[in-house]
Amino acid sequence: MSAARRPNILLINCDDLGYGDLGCYGSTRNATPAIDGLAADGLRLTDFYVASPVCSPSRAALLTGSLPPRIGFGEFDGVPVLKPGMPYGLAAGEQTIASVLRDAGYATAMIGKWHCGDQPEFLPTRHGFDSFLGLPYSNDMGMMSHDGRRTGTVPLPLLVDEEVVQLQPSMEALTERYTTEAVRLLREHRDRPFFLYLAHLHPHLPHITPPRFVNQSHNGVYGAAVEYVDWSTSVILSELEELGLADDTVVIFTSDNGSRVNDEGGTNDPLRGTKRTNFEGGVRVPCIVRWPGQVPAGTTSAEVTSAMDLLPTLAGIAGATLADDRVRDGHDVQHLWLDPDHAVSPHSVLPYYWRNELEALRKGRWKLHVLRHEPPHGEVVELYDLVADPGETTDLAAAEPTVVADLLAEVEHVRTRCGDAHTGAPGEGRRPVGVVADPVPLAEHDPDHPYLVALYDGVSG
Repeated sequence: MSAARRPNILLINCDDLGYGDLGCYGSTRNATPAIDGLAADGLRLTDFYVASPVCSPSRAALLTGSLPPRIGFGEFDGVPVLKPGMPYGLAAGEQTIASVLRDAGYATAMIGKWHCGDQPEFLPTRHGFDSFLGLPYSNDMGMMSHDGRRTGTVPLPLLVDEEVVQLQPSMEALTERYTTEAVRLLREHRDRPFFLYLAHLHPHLPHITPPRFVNQSHNGVYGAAVEYVDWSTSVILSELEELGLADDTVVIFTSDNGSRVNDEGGTNDPLRGTKRTNFEGGVRVPCIVRWPGQVPAGTTSAEVTSAMDLLPTLAGIAGATLADDRVRDGHDVQHLWLDPDHAVSPHSVLPYYWRNELEALRKGRWKLHVLRHEPPHGEVVELYDLVADPGETTDLAAAEPTVVADLLAEVEHVRTRCGDAHTGAPGEGRRPVGVVADPVPLAEHDPDHPYLVALYDGVSG
């Protein structure tokens, strides 16, 4: 790192990218040379977790370093993610990675998917970002067609800062558009520390990409979406090199949750489960960290880390100050990045929540499931050895009663500390979600409007 310069930070977050979707995580389906190169030049985390198997709570947890129930993001009027026009979002008082780094003198910008509230009070520019280009929520929440019927009731809005600049934009062009904006921002801020958060729309449904990627993919439209992200990564990494910023930039590449399915191109292999489940495939995701001269190249760590660690870790790297008047669930794992061969995880236990209910807990190599929301819903006691059996194929609860008893005690501690709607435990240090009166969608359908794309052709999910 150059003398007297704090590192730039580039955080790339994919949407529904599975654990087994990248070459460096074992994929033979998708060509991801740029992302694989990141791993070769940095640290590959094999046991990196998000705080929820769906997007809104996962993204809010990443930004705030806090479990979703702690910040009111467990559920929204009975649904697990924010929908267009809802009155909820990140509360005004929450510290985010962007607000903390901006207070420390960083230029901050966001590109891509936000999904932490679409009312003006909740947009990225109200939470520490100097600028924003992107979508307020998932790309399947616009007007779409599926099997001859229309889905979605409002047009998909593209925003610049807080202004809607286009409705129903061409989805196949968005990643190129985002990448161009990323290059522009890198050039604009080359002379001062910057934080850029690029939140891709891929490989979330619908999979709409330029013909080049469809034609070259050996994994259908899903592979085309993954390879579009890899292309974007190659352009941005090349620009960092051209600007002489590569050695001064921490690059983090990850996903918001696991792949939606294992039979339509995406895969969470060798893990069990998918998005929307608290099996490993729903919440254990790829994470790569490159920081030349600081993070050892070509290294791997199986220590437990979390997306919630990013806020305290990046604040520590930047010399930023975190407010001490609130509880967070992430830890500064800088030591683990810098010395992955010897450092130990600061997470004594890792809770797995669905909405506001605690469903499972990991401690060391052991994972205990205590509740399941997918059918058949109900209480369970299942124990898995994640080191020997990351696919959660063999329940060892009957064979390891002492381990089960220890983890059940830890479950009660987590319920006391963080809450659990299933048992009624209120938790401690919980903060309310942001709420506005009289919310309105960012856009409404107008049959006379000259939309570029009247209906996206795809699947909603």
